[in-house]
Amino acid sequence: MPAPTRSSQLFAEAKRYIPGGVNSPVRAFRGVGGEPFFVERANGAHLWDADGRELIDYVLTWGPAILGHAPRVVLDAIAATAAKGVSFGIPNPYEVEMAKLICEWVPSIEKVRMVNSGTEATMSCIRLARGFTGRSKIVKFEGCYHGHVDSLLVKAGSGALTHGTPDSAGVPQELADLTITLPYNDADAVRAVFAREGKEIAAVIVESVPANAGLYLPRPGYIELLRELCTQHDTVFIFDEVMTGFRLARGGYQQICGVKPDLTALGKVIGGGLPVGAFGGRREIMDQLSPDGPVYQAGTLSGNPLAMAAGLAQLRELDRVNGWAKLEELGAAFEDGTRSALKRAGKDYVFQRIGSMFCLYFMSGEVWNLADAYRSDKAAFGRYFHACLDAGVYFAPSQFEAGFLSLAHTPDDLAKTAEVVTRALAA
Repeated sequence: MPAPTRSSQLFAEAKRYIPGGVNSPVRAFRGVGGEPFFVERANGAHLWDADGRELIDYVLTWGPAILGHAPRVVLDAIAATAAKGVSFGIPNPYEVEMAKLICEWVPSIEKVRMVNSGTEATMSCIRLARGFTGRSKIVKFEGCYHGHVDSLLVKAGSGALTHGTPDSAGVPQELADLTITLPYNDADAVRAVFAREGKEIAAVIVESVPANAGLYLPRPGYIELLRELCTQHDTVFIFDEVMTGFRLARGGYQQICGVKPDLTALGKVIGGGLPVGAFGGRREIMDQLSPDGPVYQAGTLSGNPLAMAAGLAQLRELDRVNGWAKLEELGAAFEDGTRSALKRAGKDYVFQRIGSMFCLYFMSGEVWNLADAYRSDKAAFGRYFHACLDAGVYFAPSQFEAGFLSLAHTPDDLAKTAEVVTRALAA
């Protein structure tokens, strides 16, 4: 019997003290089988696990590491800021700089408030929309994950799908009854629900590019329809750009599609790898927040100077090097390599990409919504995942997660990945 690895020893110990041995469910590898590895360090586009194995990383802490791991500009910003103090609990200059940058880069955002996670951001958007409209019902879409907010854990994506429990225990039925869940990309379903209940709907929240059930794109005109219906019915339109914000473009996906939401939830990239979230939008809505308005929201570590400094450094570096154009080039090269591997292996699987985000579904046909994504062969994906991992390439440990590229990925990384993917598909 082989000696236990350091990762397996750590996981066994973790399970004694942490539920499931992990602090976020998808990390447990339940969607692919086996046990998770533990990371000792990361640099650029590579990870090294507790046993010294080196991996090319396409998870990138689930999106934030857009420059790669441990970029010098971010490390320097954190060190310089930490030398002055790690938290104050009172306003600091960095949060003003971040708020100004967000409002300048994202035209739909006139005011913004910092929080500590994407979940806090979406939760606050929902509360604010209800307070602003005086209505209670919200509309979300199947497979769109907006964090572990009670009202939004109804047919959610991400880890909820991976574990087969899209409706979480602990969510009161009364809250679930206020959440109308519709299939994504179904225009007729949206029109019908607004015709029936439009006067009761406080908000529509959407991952404009759903990336928590793999990755699928809006049909032409779909986002525009949501905007039109929300405007007609005085409903708050919320973009969840926690993943896509500052990753797909300088102004997020809303810059690409040309549609302005009323509120936007942000996270991941804006923290440079540290815990962060933000939400912002139209001035008259944001002014309903306390202390100016009646909608309460607070956070001890909101606007934390370390997260603000790290995020500012990362965003400014992205802008300085025209990072989004380079990420598109990397994405196109990665797509070419993957499609060539599929062709050599004789597979007609669905590969989806936008910018530096991607997903490979183990199925033929098209993927426009959660029902389509569910047709993917999850067992085949699990075998593929482990074949790639064993060969030094780390993809997300779930069919229902997007992958990410960073500016640190090199042509050699992409070439090796294409070789690994070719062998894994052939096997």
